[in-house]
Amino acid sequence: MDQRHILVTGGAGYIGSHMTLALLEAGERPLVIDNLSTGSRAVVPAGVPLFEGNVGDAEFVGRIMDAHPIEAIIHFAASIVVPESVTKPLAYYGNNTANARTLLDCAIKRGVPHMVFSSTAAVYGEPERTPVEEDDPTKPINPYGRSKLMVEWMLADVAQAHPFSYAALRYFNVAGADPQGRTGQSTPNATHLIKVAVEAALGKRPGLDIYGTDYPTTDGSCIRDYVHVSDLAQAHLDALRYLRDGKPSITCNIGYANGYSVLEVIEVVKRVSGVDFEVRIKGRRAGDPAALIASNQRALSALNWTPHHDDLEQIVRDALAWERRLG
Repeated sequence: MDQRHILVTGGAGYIGSHMTLALLEAGERPLVIDNLSTGSRAVVPAGVPLFEGNVGDAEFVGRIMDAHPIEAIIHFAASIVVPESVTKPLAYYGNNTANARTLLDCAIKRGVPHMVFSSTAAVYGEPERTPVEEDDPTKPINPYGRSKLMVEWMLADVAQAHPFSYAALRYFNVAGADPQGRTGQSTPNATHLIKVAVEAALGKRPGLDIYGTDYPTTDGSCIRDYVHVSDLAQAHLDALRYLRDGKPSITCNIGYANGYSVLEVIEVVKRVSGVDFEVRIKGRRAGDPAALIASNQRALSALNWTPHHDDLEQIVRDALAWERRLG
């Protein structure tokens, strides 16, 4: 096996910590860069080097790459809160787009051949049809989605100009936690529905607000495609193997190709937790599509991705178990 390292940016965060575990289990040699702004040192597995700093600091990143030969980068480090991106657009273009450019520049100068990039379904904006396919129009409607789409464009241009290949994985709604309880979502002030709902079930917040029950869906609430974080980590591992095989750069949706409404998710959280917490109906939020469901055929066929946790109740059980561990 190649004795070079896999650099995981944002590896002390929610998805990054699951990724680092998956890499270790696959016999890889992960290194983590994280500025710990939302991540936690506690979820980086023992024995994995953690370098505290910013991926936008070229000198810092360059020193790490010079000291540790890197075979591939899995790039998670980013700001991800959509409403915040609207009020702080320059912060998002800085942290997500400009920092990715710096990271790529460091990588290309040192001959790093591959990157797996954490993109998002937000690049589609309000899709004209669902399930959404990768070649459907990308029309992001907020700075978060635009900041990620710009990185996809950058990756495509770099792959044309250099001996470099990438996989851009457009996640749908990530949820759940490691089934063995080793890591989960510790992000303060999280906005993910399942995380917020289990916090409400455990009395960590006074109930739950839902935004809009007048959408053209079966029960009037928004429908989303929820993907277990462990399956998402596996998709990155599959993408890494795909790139190692010398295959061309690829963009893939990562979701289960089925959706649940907000009200259905809340019902499952109430049933699994046994708690009937308060739910408050609020008005619609700007820019929330009625339904957002992935077509995942490309990931299944090209990456040979095989999901193992496609069960909303299991996602909720794992999220609840982790939330209880947090205390």
